[in-house]
Amino acid sequence: MNDYHFYLNTCGDETHPPLLFLHGFMGNGEDFREAIAQLSLDFYCLTIDLPGHGKTKINGADRCYRMENTGGAIADLLARFNISQCYLVGYSMGGRLALYLALHFPHKFPKIILESSSPGLETECEREMRRQKDEEFARSLETRSLSDFLENWYRNPLFASLHNHPQFETIIQRRRQNDPILLAKSLRYLGTGQQPSLWDELKNLRNPILLLIGERDEKFRAIATRMKTLSPLIQLQSVENCGHNIHLENPTKFIKKVKDFLNAP
Repeated sequence: MNDYHFYLNTCGDETHPPLLFLHGFMGNGEDFREAIAQLSLDFYCLTIDLPGHGKTKINGADRCYRMENTGGAIADLLARFNISQCYLVGYSMGGRLALYLALHFPHKFPKIILESSSPGLETECEREMRRQKDEEFARSLETRSLSDFLENWYRNPLFASLHNHPQFETIIQRRRQNDPILLAKSLRYLGTGQQPSLWDELKNLRNPILLLIGERDEKFRAIATRMKTLSPLIQLQSVENCGHNIHLENPTKFIKKVKDFLNAP
């Protein structure tokens, strides 16, 4: 894999069913540490730092950041580990990528959990508006301090409830470990405005998907409610006492819902 040097961590018994976690924007595999501590008792847990994040290095051209290329590279990586099938959890940006994998590599991912995620934007007009917004954020990352960017980013109402989390400052410190220039590339090439819309492909789903939404996350509840109407394979569950970032805000309920879904016949 000359273009990709993925940073990957594993936890648990290799003989257990594999479970791959894909983090959100500015995160890394460490974001799921608390959940993995419990889930690794039953599953062989894997985390990948996505392009532009953490310790993953991209040796190829900027197109390697795109969803199509990243998705293919992840599928190849699993094959190199002789993992023919793998459960999948994706949060936010990682959830959009997880949905792409579910639709384009259905033989590899028998069950998928999407946390606070979407199939992208439906129209070219919406995508163009979002690309302009992502470009503003990318330029901010390239010209301002990462601390200033983080302060502005977490003013988004999506993260209002996360501010009360006892480990919020630890989360921010972890975000500061990223390279802002690479984060900007991630926004430009893997942002919501750049990704292909997956709405029309939901009718082609072949495997069950669980959508997890925080009860305070009105935006993504509306998206998930509509997604559910487009395929009988999609389930929707709300998680109390949290907003957009469920696995950090309510890890106990997150872990239970993941286990119940994956262990169901």
